[in-house]
Amino acid sequence: MTTSYDPSTLTPAEARALFRAGTERPTTGWSAGYAQTNLIAVPADWAGDVREFCSRNPRPCPVLDVSEPGDPTTRLAPGADLRTDLPRYRVWHNGALTSENTDATGVWRSDMVAFSIGCSFSFETLLRAAGIPLRHGEQGRNVSMYVTDRQCEPAGRLSGPMVVSMRQIPETLVEDAVGITAAMPAVHGAPVHVGDPAELGIADLARPDFGDPVDAEPGDVPVFWACGVTPQAALIASRPPFAVTHAPGYMFLTDQSDRDYQVG
Repeated sequence: MTTSYDPSTLTPAEARALFRAGTERPTTGWSAGYAQTNLIAVPADWAGDVREFCSRNPRPCPVLDVSEPGDPTTRLAPGADLRTDLPRYRVWHNGALTSENTDATGVWRSDMVAFSIGCSFSFETLLRAAGIPLRHGEQGRNVSMYVTDRQCEPAGRLSGPMVVSMRQIPETLVEDAVGITAAMPAVHGAPVHVGDPAELGIADLARPDFGDPVDAEPGDVPVFWACGVTPQAALIASRPPFAVTHAPGYMFLTDQSDRDYQVG
């Protein structure tokens, strides 16, 4: 789809208005300088399990905000609506993906508790500013995401494997990428693995479980970060009766600066 605007220059409010009107695109590179979040919303009787699962697995599931039951708003973007302001949603029943929609208003229950989880798209502006190329952006693709063989620590009724996002980074710049992202633990922090994908149980980088395959350039090394799609893998493994999530790569644009999540 062609556009008459540069998504990187839009304010988060402008981007959310487009998504509310039906624009449906992955959000990598959108609203440069602002943090993005993953979404998982569950009925209140499962919220304690999600909260504890995230607490025990902070690398893939760093929680930035939790709503009150039935409240579709978030302090990360006052005036926004978590039911309408993401470009694509997923609806889950008993661990099975039953639909993908651009508006979750019709399925949002009155007891839903929404968890906003840090997203690695939030450190991409800083990587670019440091001269680190991001191949998925250059190729106009969603980031590659993979289910690993590393199991998360179970909590209550939730368990499942860790999901990672992968970026092909020039070998000479890997150390810089590690340092930049390590200073942002609220948006997944440093990579969990660099190099051979088989060490994570990933058989083929050309076949991601979520997102798009991304081509490497000569001298690139695959670098893997813990990913906020991990709760969706837990939904599949644990089969709660109902949940609403973002579609992988189709994130919520907050009003928070990505630099708000730098430490040190």
